[in-house]
Order: sequence, then C-alpha cells, then structure tokens
Amino acid sequence: MTIFSAIPGYPGMPPEQGLPTPSQDLSRAPVRQPAATSYSVNLARCLAFGGALALGAFGTYEMMQVVSAGGTTVLEGIITALFAITFTWISFAASSAITGVLVRPDRRMPTDREAPKLSGRTALVMPVYNENPAEIAAALRVMGRGLAEAGRKRNFEIVIISDTSDPDAWVAETAAVDQLQRALAGLVPVWYRRRWDNAGKKAGNVREFIERWGGRYDHFIVLDADSLMAPSTLIELAAAMEEDPQLGILQTVPTLAGGRTLFQRMQQFANRIYGPVVANGLAAWQGGDGNYWGHNAIIRTSAFAQCCGLPDLPGRQPFGGQILSHDFVEAALMRRAGWKVEIATDLPGSWEDSPPSLVDTAVRDRRWAQGNLQHLRIIGAKGLAWPSRVHFAAGIMSYCASPIWLLLIVAGFALALQAHFVKPEYFPDGLQLFPTWPVLDSERMIRLFIVTMGVLLLPKFIGLTRALLSPHLRRDCGGGLRLVGSAVVELALSALYAPIMMVIHSRHVFEILVGRDAGWAPQRRGHGGMTWGDAVRCHYGHTLIGLGTAVVAWILSPGILAWLAPTLAGLVLSAPLSYASGSEAAGRALRRFRLLLTPEERSPSRILREHRAAIMDLRRPVEGIVALVRMASVREAHLRWAFEAPRRRGYPDSAQLTAAQKLSEAETLEEALSWLDKRERMHVISQPALIDRLIDLDVGTVRRREQAPQPQPNPISSAERQQDERALGGLVASPA
Repeated sequence: MTIFSAIPGYPGMPPEQGLPTPSQDLSRAPVRQPAATSYSVNLARCLAFGGALALGAFGTYEMMQVVSAGGTTVLEGIITALFAITFTWISFAASSAITGVLVRPDRRMPTDREAPKLSGRTALVMPVYNENPAEIAAALRVMGRGLAEAGRKRNFEIVIISDTSDPDAWVAETAAVDQLQRALAGLVPVWYRRRWDNAGKKAGNVREFIERWGGRYDHFIVLDADSLMAPSTLIELAAAMEEDPQLGILQTVPTLAGGRTLFQRMQQFANRIYGPVVANGLAAWQGGDGNYWGHNAIIRTSAFAQCCGLPDLPGRQPFGGQILSHDFVEAALMRRAGWKVEIATDLPGSWEDSPPSLVDTAVRDRRWAQGNLQHLRIIGAKGLAWPSRVHFAAGIMSYCASPIWLLLIVAGFALALQAHFVKPEYFPDGLQLFPTWPVLDSERMIRLFIVTMGVLLLPKFIGLTRALLSPHLRRDCGGGLRLVGSAVVELALSALYAPIMMVIHSRHVFEILVGRDAGWAPQRRGHGGMTWGDAVRCHYGHTLIGLGTAVVAWILSPGILAWLAPTLAGLVLSAPLSYASGSEAAGRALRRFRLLLTPEERSPSRILREHRAAIMDLRRPVEGIVALVRMASVREAHLRWAFEAPRRRGYPDSAQLTAAQKLSEAETLEEALSWLDKRERMHVISQPALIDRLIDLDVGTVRRREQAPQPQPNPISSAERQQDERALGGLVASPA
C-alpha cells in the first residue's frame, strides 16, 4: 500500500466525493439503444451531405473536362484528384451554410420565460495552466456575483483546478484566488487546488476533479481561461440539463469579444457575421449527435464519469500516448453510450477571446493539429455514431486541407514548367495523319474558377446578407455601408493571411508525420505585439518561398505569375502582415474608421462592461517569489491554498532535498534564487520552513546593505570638468 506523508486532502477544496471514471475500451462497443433522429435532422443531413457530394461531383467533372480535352497526363490526373478533394471540402462548408438558412436546429432554448427553477448543483470548472490570474479572477467574479444576484448561490460553485508549473505564476494565482474568494464570500463558494502531477494535461486535470469531487455536482460547466458567460446563460444551461435527462453535453456557440489587435478584430468580425450561419447548419444536421469544443459547455457529471475516461493510445507521441484533442473524443464516447450531445445556437451570453496575432494562432494550431491528426487512431473505434466519425474526419481535414492545397499549387506549377520546357509529342502513335495538339479548355477553366470562388465565398455572402437584413446587427456594426466595407477588409486580410497559414499548417502536418511532439506550452492571450526582428525571424522562410516562386514564374510566363499572384502576395508580405496582426494601433485605426465593428464592441452587454472594470481593478501584478518573501499578505494568501508535494514514505523528492541544501548554503536571496531551478522553486514556496529561510536571507541582505558604509563620490577636478565640457560641447554646468 502506498503511504503519503502530505496533508490529507486539499486545503482549498470541499470534502472528497468522487465518481469512478474507468478508461474506455475503444475496441469494444458498449450496448446501447440506437437513437432516433427527427425529420428535420434527416432533412438537414440530406441537404448538407447531398449538397456537398453534388457540388463536389460537378466540380470534379468540370475539372476532368478541362484537362481531358487533349488527353489526360499523369500530372493532370494528380491535379484533378487534389482539386476534387479540395473542392468537395469547401462545398461541404457551403452546403452546411445553406442548410443553416433552410432548416432550424431541433434544440431551441426558451426565450422570455421566467427564471427556471433549479434543484441540482453545478460547478463552474476553470482549468488553468500558467495563465493571467487577474483576468481569470475577473471573469469568475462577475459570473459569481451575477449568479448570486439571480438568487442561485446554492446551485453553483466555482472550482479552479490548476496545473500551473511556473513558481511566480503560482504565487500570483493564489493571490488572485484569495482575493476572489474574499470578493464572493457569502455569495458563491470558491474552491481551488493545484496538482503536482500534471498527468493527462487538461483532460487529466478534469478527470482527477471528477474522480475526487465529481459526486458533489450534478453538472459541471467547463470554462477556458478566456471564457466569460452571462449568469442567465449559466442558469439556462443547468435548466436544460434538468429538463432533459438524456442530455449529456450541451455546447454553446461562443462569440469572440474583447480583442484589440488587428488579428483579433478581424476574427471577431468574421465570427460575429459569418459564424452563426455555419453554427446553425452544423446544429441542424448534427441533432443529438453533436460535438463538444472543450469549453463553454455544460456536462452531466455522472454520464461523463461513466463513459469519458480517456485511454492512452498505444505507441509514442505524436500519434500515441495521451489524447490531446480530448473534447471531440469525449463527445464521441458520450454519444456512443447513448447520451445526447447538442449545440445551443440560439443561446446568447457566451464569450471567449482569440489569439492576439498570427504567430500566436500558429503556436496554438500546432498543438491542435497534432490532436486532430491523432484522431486517425480513434476514428475507427467500435460503436461510434457515424456523425462522430464525421467530426473526426472534419477535424483531420481542417489541417490536411493546407498541404493538399499546397500540393495542388505545386502540381499546377509543375504542369506549367512541363509545358515550358518539355517539347510536346505531336505524333504519339507514330503513323497518324493529323498531329495531336496539346489542348486545354480555357473557357471551361475560367468558368470553373468562378464557380470555385462562388462556393468558397458563399458562407460569407449568406452571413453578410443576414447581417444587412437585421436592423440591430446592421446598426451595431456601423451601418450598412460600413458593414459591407468591413466585409471587404476582412476578405482582403483573410486572403493575404491564408497562404501564410497554408504553409504553416503544412509544416505542422509534416512535423507530426515525422514524429515531432508539440509538447504543452501555455497559450499567450491578450497582448500580441512583436518586434520587426521577431517578425522577420519567424517569416523569412515564407518570404523567400514567395519571392523565389515569383521570380521563376515571371521567367516562365507573366501569365503564370498572374495566376499565382494572390497566393504569393501573402507569402512575400508575410513579415509585415504578421507584425501588423498583433498591432493594437492597427486595430484602433480601423475602429476610428468604424470598420470591423461588432455589437460586443459598440454596445457591450452589462457583464462585458463589468468584466472589463473587474480586470482593471484586479490587474495589480504580484511579483512572484519576491512578493511572497516581502509581503505578508501575499504570503498568507499563498499558504492558505498551497500544500506540499505528496510523496511515498522512504522516497524523498530529489528536487526538495537539493532546494533545501541550496538554501542552507546561500548567503543572499539573490544568490538563492539564482541557484534554484523552476522545479526546486515550486517545492520551496510550498513549505513554510523554506519560505522562512528565504525571508531570513532577504532580511540579512537588507541589514548588511544598511550597515555597510556608503561610498562617497570623488570630487571632480577642474581639469576633468574642462575636459568633460569640451567633450559635451559645453553642456556641463559649472558648480554654483
């Protein structure tokens, strides 16, 4: 039996009341009753999938006619196959948008009803990992106060589950949590624990919470560090779970808000104008076979414990080991067990932030790409509903589409090179009366290009039309003319950024295929500025690719360069575009022209205003270990929530032992901190005795400084002063 010497339980958590969360067997399907689908869901599926297949077949046929006019070569066949995949992919987005207009989702949240009665208890679970604690505390404070004002303080509790590994961030985190608990004292309970073993990352963090405290809660709402939800939305989610006992997960559609940089405001506008159309289409054909996006969703605790324990995949990372994109898998396992997973598209009051720059988006997407490609090992699991397999395939394709697009461009470029350098064979059959001329149906190609652009832009056109027909949305976006102008700006910027992301995603996929793991780096939020040097270092390769391709294309034919110009422009300008993406000045400039405005920016709701005020109120930085040593209030708050690392008796932790030894030999605080690595610092700030040693070192340093004689400045001779005056041009003032 394992014996631990740590404090029993967690000082910042309620009494343990866990639920077993067994790991699921992906090779064996559980016995469940097949779920019936409604007429509207079947109709939506016919429109979404039938429309995509029909459009894909049409585009493929037209492409075959383009290349087969003079006989199809191997290279032309490759181009046709790549085009068929790409065109069918964008056709599915277009047909889903059309479906969202024609068919309403089955899940309809009640509007204008009296406050629903709640009998259960719901946890607002916030997993954090080296995040900005002030912004986390601000969001939870306004949500907690709103729930208390609505009379729901007995139905909701706040639970912060931390995987923070940086010692300075941990000190700031406990200070913010302590301040949050004081602000919500008597209103909503606030619980906190930081675990020492980060097994399973975010999914493992949530799983441990369920296994130790899940039995205390009927449901839990998962929040990201940048999530914000209106109290009325939280209440409606809990009411929906109580009213529908078969509902396992109910996912909201978060709206992007609060962005200040150019990239954030561009994403906010696209999300607000085009996002609802796509989300309605997805919800319409998914029905009860929906998906889960990892946050801003409510989950039935018992169902999650029963069927969402994630197994480790055989083999090594990146395809084996812990499942990274856990949310898709949890939704699929929930659905496999017979629970409904739905999307509430008509429930407002759900927000999140977006990455502040192109580079931050690329860093986040590296982890997401690995997680989605890892689903290649899961898509064939036994017993999954076929829509769940579609979700996996869509996630995989969202990243594989970039290398396919890149291969299509390369193949087209190779075809142009072949036409330029390889002499055509006019008499391939030897004895024939008439030559075989190389033929390409240019008119059909132009028509196909126009159709492709139309299919690609159709979701944007539908979203813009919907916004123009909505008086409130049109007004809050600056009026009809500025709404159209904003759409043009967003389209132009998206077209420039798209080829950069194509190359970045292609590199991500390549790295994953050769076995490089993404690791687990914290996501940067908020400010996204970068220097010109950083922009050049990040994108010089993209610039060289664009310039090199442009030079070769110009040598071959100006027509080829014109064909590649839309793609090459983004690559050639990748460094300044990336620099501008994280610029708040560029975002403010567009706002002055009332472009890329959204309702959340122009007329924010009460909770958004309160959230901004709370961030300003709480954004007082705590300087980590130094503050812990020199500020009694920070130290008391930290020790109220911290606890020592658990260990087996007889197996001391090496980092703890070396930290204690280094502190015993150090003579100053600065020397001690310079000797301690990150893991040792975490052990030091979890133990009062070692913290006291840091205080003694700091007090001793201060006393020595106070007692040391102060050096007196040497008098400056007149000759030296005259020399200085000559060197500085007479700017040194003479003594009074």
